[in-house]
Amino acid sequence: MNLRPRSIRLATAALLTVLLYSCASIGNPSGGPRDEDPPVMVRSNPAPYAVNFNGRRVTIDFNELVNVKDAFTKVTVSPSSKETPRVSSSGKRVTVQFADSLIPNTTYNIDFGNSIEDNNEANKLNGFSLTFSTGPEIDSLRISGVVLNARDLEPRQEMLVGIHSNPEDSAFSKLPLERITKTDDHGRFTIRGLKPGKYRIFALGDLNNDYRWDNPAEDIAFYDFFVSPTSEQAETIDSIFDPLTHRLDTVVSRTYTRFLPNDILLNAFNTEYKPQYLTDNNRVDSTRISLIFNTRAAAPPELSVVGAPAMKDWYILEKSRYNDTLTYWLKPQSLILTDTLRVAAKYLRTDSAQTLSLVNDTLRLITKRLKPQAIKKKKKEEDADITPEIKFLDFNVSGSSSHEVYAPIRFEFGTPVDTIVRQKFHLEQKQDTLWKDVPVPWEIERADTLSPRKYLIKYPWEYGQTYRLTADSIAVTGIYGLFTRPQQHEFTVKKEEDYSNLRFVVSGLPPETPAFVELLNRSDAPLRTAPVKGGYALFTNVAPGQYYARLVEDYNGNGEYDTGDFNALRQPEVVWYFPKKITLKKNWDSEQIWDITAIALDLQKPAEIRKAKYEEEKRRKNTDTNPEEELEEEDGYFDPTANPFDPNQKKRRRNNPTGYSY
Repeated sequence: MNLRPRSIRLATAALLTVLLYSCASIGNPSGGPRDEDPPVMVRSNPAPYAVNFNGRRVTIDFNELVNVKDAFTKVTVSPSSKETPRVSSSGKRVTVQFADSLIPNTTYNIDFGNSIEDNNEANKLNGFSLTFSTGPEIDSLRISGVVLNARDLEPRQEMLVGIHSNPEDSAFSKLPLERITKTDDHGRFTIRGLKPGKYRIFALGDLNNDYRWDNPAEDIAFYDFFVSPTSEQAETIDSIFDPLTHRLDTVVSRTYTRFLPNDILLNAFNTEYKPQYLTDNNRVDSTRISLIFNTRAAAPPELSVVGAPAMKDWYILEKSRYNDTLTYWLKPQSLILTDTLRVAAKYLRTDSAQTLSLVNDTLRLITKRLKPQAIKKKKKEEDADITPEIKFLDFNVSGSSSHEVYAPIRFEFGTPVDTIVRQKFHLEQKQDTLWKDVPVPWEIERADTLSPRKYLIKYPWEYGQTYRLTADSIAVTGIYGLFTRPQQHEFTVKKEEDYSNLRFVVSGLPPETPAFVELLNRSDAPLRTAPVKGGYALFTNVAPGQYYARLVEDYNGNGEYDTGDFNALRQPEVVWYFPKKITLKKNWDSEQIWDITAIALDLQKPAEIRKAKYEEEKRRKNTDTNPEEELEEEDGYFDPTANPFDPNQKKRRRNNPTGYSY
C-alpha cells in the first residue's frame, strides 16, 4: 500500500490549517519595547571630514528607513549658494543635490538640525551635520551658544545664526552671512567650518531667505564683541547606562576637543518697525470721526475742515497711547448736521524708500443716516408713546461688589464730559447700619490725558469696610447736552487677611542699575510691577494664587521694557526670570531670595510658562520614557570627537545638560 499520497494530503491540510489560523488572527504583534532610537548613519559620500570633494551630489546612508521633514526650513548649507540645494530621502538614503558647482578650497557643512527621522516611529536624529572640504584642508573651528527671545527668554527655534568676517556694521544688512546654521528646539546653535580669525555673530529671523537683514520687520540679534574661535583638549566624565536595565553601568573619563567660545548668548528682538500709513477712516456717527493707523506715531495728524480751514477748536481728541487709534468728537452743531464732511489730514507716511514723509490727504467722511422707511417707522413709534423717552448720558461704574484695597473707583461716560458737579457726588462709609460721609477729602480726577471720557476717585480704603458712591441727577453733563441719571454703587473692600504680601530680596544686579520686577500669571503676562529699591522689590495686597516673576534691567529708568536698536548698536534691556513658581496663601507673607545670576539664563524660565516645547518633553508626553534617558542629549551635537558611526553614542549622558555656562 502506497502511503505517500495520503501523507502529502495530510501535510497540505495541516499547512492550510496553519495559514487559515494565521489569517484569522490579524492583529498587532506583541512583545518588545517601542523603538525610541534615532537612525544611525552608516556611510556617506563624501565621508565625514573628507577633503578634495568635487561632486555636486552628497549621499548619506542610514541603518533604517528615514524621512527628511521640513528640509527647506530646517536644513542649512554653509556657505550658502544662490540656489538652495535640493534635499530628499528615499529608503535608507538622504540625498543633497547642489544646483551649482561648489566653491573651490572651501569647507562645507550641511546641518540637518532635527529634520531626519526614522520611518516607523518618527524618532528624530538631533543635531546631525556633515562636514567636508572641496580643497586639501578642513576648517574645523566652531562657535556655539544659544539664542533667546530678549523680552521673555523663550528659546528661539529654527532661527538663522551666522558670522561675518567683515567688521563693518553695514555688512549685516548689505552682505549675506558667510557661514550659517539654525537653532534647535532649545535655541542652541553651533557654527562649524570656521577658520582662525575674528568674527561678528548675528541671528536673523530671515523672512525672505537672503541671509541678510534687509527687512526691518525681521527679528535680529547681535553680539557686542568680535569673537576668535579656538580649540583645546579637555576631559569629561561620561555615565554609561545598561541598554537593557537602564541602570548606571560605568563611569568613564575621556579626552575630547573643546571648541571655544561655546557660551555665546544672543538676545533676539524686533525693532518694532512697521511702515506707517492710514489703514482706516470713517464717520462712526454724526458726532465722531475715527482714524486708525497701521502702527504707532510720534504725534496725531493735523486736521482741518475743507472749506473752513480757519475753523479752530472744532473737535475733542480721544487717542490711544501711541497715537495709532484716534477718535475726534465734533463740537460745532453745523459739522454734526453735515452728512458729508471733507477733512484735510496732514500726517507722516512711510514711502517706497521706507522713510517717513509728510503727506496731505483729503478724507471724505459720510454719516450713515436712516432710510426714509426707517424714519417713518421710528416716527410712528414715537407718536404712539404718550411720554417721550428721555435720553441720558451713559454712566458706567467699573468694579464689582468686592473691591481691591489699592484700586480706585473708575467710571466712564458715553461722550466727552462738559461739566462735573462735585457736590452731586457722595462717598459714604457704612458704620453699623448707618451711612456716613467718609472723613478723608477726595476728588474726581481724569483717569489719564488720553481719554476725555474716563474718570476715577482715589481713596485710602479701609480693609473690610463697606462704601457707597452716589451720584445725583445731572451730576455730569456731556458736550452734547445729555446729563446723567441718578447712580449708586455699593462695594465692600476685601479684608486684610484675604491678601498676601510678597517681597523679593534681589542680588546679582549691577550696581546703580535701575530695575523693576513684573509679577506674572500662568500665561506669562504681567499683572503688577514693583521697582527694585535697595535690593528689594515689594508687592503688597496680592490675591492668593500662583505667580511667576520677571526682572527687567531698566537702563533708561522709564519703568517699561525697551527693545534694541542695531543701528544705534543698542542691545534690548536684559530680562531675568525667577526660576520657580510662587504660591501665595491668604494672610501669609512670603519672602523670596533671588540671585538673578545663580542659574544659567537659558534655564531660568519655568517650564510651566515656557511656550516653546522641547523634543524630549514631547516624547515624555507620548511615551513612558525611562527617567534616566530623558536627560540624555545626542552626544554628537555637543561632542565634536563623537564617532558618527557609533550607535552607542546615544547611550552617553553628559555632565552639563545644556553645554553652556554664563
